[in-house]
Amino acid sequence: MVAREAGCIAGLGVALRVFELLDEDIAVGALASDGDVVTAGTRLATVTGPARAILAAERLALNLLGQLSGVATATRALVDRVEGTRARILDTRKTVPLLRALQKRAVEAGGGLNHRMGLYDQVLIKDNHIEAVGSAAEAVRRARAHVGPDMKVEVEIDVLDDLEPVIEAGADIVLLDNMDLATMRDAVQRADGRVLLEASGGITLDTVRAVAESGVDFISVGGLTHSSPSLDVALDFQS
Repeated sequence: MVAREAGCIAGLGVALRVFELLDEDIAVGALASDGDVVTAGTRLATVTGPARAILAAERLALNLLGQLSGVATATRALVDRVEGTRARILDTRKTVPLLRALQKRAVEAGGGLNHRMGLYDQVLIKDNHIEAVGSAAEAVRRARAHVGPDMKVEVEIDVLDDLEPVIEAGADIVLLDNMDLATMRDAVQRADGRVLLEASGGITLDTVRAVAESGVDFISVGGLTHSSPSLDVALDFQS
């Protein structure tokens, strides 16, 4: 197995396991590890065994390796771009069905952090929740009363006037949704370290450095898991 282009590897163990599950006579050997940044032409693993079984498993194994390495590569590019700032790159729950756990591991391989796995490990209050109860601060108060003091409660706001009320209501993290740089910098000053701040909404490789320099703690990018192009990987027979 070989990388046809440069990138960050993720999912190699899963890809090799496909061959092992298909035929017990197949032997695999990893030549790289998840998180490795490789150049085009790098050999990633060897697969030895019956040609019929190898060819039967080839496409699924390469699909997994390519997709997950694509996620890791996109994550690594963002992580490298914000190096030297306090900001950390986060994923979201916008994942491919049935691949969430693998995609989130790929984000970690690329140097990013997992935002949350599901609805059970952190509260995230978004616009529809706020609309349902009347205000962002009221949504935070209700969530905090329901989950207690130990679970993190995050709330999305799109205007600065909501910042102080949600801090007073007990939010741990405030998501600054689609705010411009000047507004984000203002939010950082107003929060003054009392809550963690996360930026989100249309952030790209071209804009992420400026967002990080605003002083936010986290930058979440849904496109890491739902839109990253697959890394070009291949399996080449050798006699």
